[in-house]
Amino acid sequence: MRIDFDPASVAPQDFYRLLTATVVPRPIAWVSTVTADGTPNLAPHSFFTISSVAPPVVQFTSVGRKDSLRNAEATGQFVVNFAPEPLFDAVNGTATDFPHGVSEFEQAGLATEPSLRVKPPRVAQSPVALECELHSTLGIGNSTVVFGRVVHAVVSEEVMVDGHPEITRLLPLARLGKDEWSTLGQVRELARVPYAEHGRG
Repeated sequence: MRIDFDPASVAPQDFYRLLTATVVPRPIAWVSTVTADGTPNLAPHSFFTISSVAPPVVQFTSVGRKDSLRNAEATGQFVVNFAPEPLFDAVNGTATDFPHGVSEFEQAGLATEPSLRVKPPRVAQSPVALECELHSTLGIGNSTVVFGRVVHAVVSEEVMVDGHPEITRLLPLARLGKDEWSTLGQVRELARVPYAEHGRG
């Protein structure tokens, strides 16, 4: 037995809760931007993924016109900071709907560090930062997809093993439904099976 949900007859907020409870876990883009006058802004966005590898492009979605979107449009730049488990409270704290022009860095007690290629600062305690130039935006309904070309990346030495970021050191946070979050949990390794070897053995 299954329960049917028709987006045309379900309230948008109710269907949003259904989507965010079933499209899980969702990685978090902890997006830092600056206003036109230079005030830093920081907010988590859980609609986030890679769009392209060559050129390297990442994307996040602003549901409504959030400060991250407005600032990225105004300045053409943003930084995606990695959201790790040790900074759980700070990540959640920067999701507060502070008035425009208030620095979430200050409110959450987070230190900044200068970016190399863009004006928005990085989260100093975050183990990874992707500095981005705005590639384009795409409006869909009440949301805007923001595409950023990665022009520089930094990774903390502490999370690297044999030249590669190690997942058990990164300790990513992810969003689930309602007010639920997830942490790393069990990690399993399984290589893809080449077609030439499929069915053997």
